[in-house]
Amino acid sequence: MSSTSQKHKDFVAEPMGEKPVMALAGIGDVLGKRLEEKGFDKAYVVLGQFLVLKKDEELFRDWLKDTCGANSKQQGDCYGCLKEWCDAFL
Repeated sequence: MSSTSQKHKDFVAEPMGEKPVMALAGIGDVLGKRLEEKGFDKAYVVLGQFLVLKKDEELFRDWLKDTCGANSKQQGDCYGCLKEWCDAFL
């Protein structure tokens, strides 16, 4: 049974607005900088990619790994965070 982090809970508790990419669960300073360098500077830009990939977990995890080098836990945390946010707000 997996538990969610405080960062995850904080993110999914409210609309995304202009939150930085590092507000996403699983994305810290290092991955955040890598994503920013590739144009993914805000959480909503990563959400856009998540939606373009039709919320598919495998495709999103692969994209995150290829784009910023996220490990399996980071991929899962970020996917879960965005999925739960979408379930609540879309």
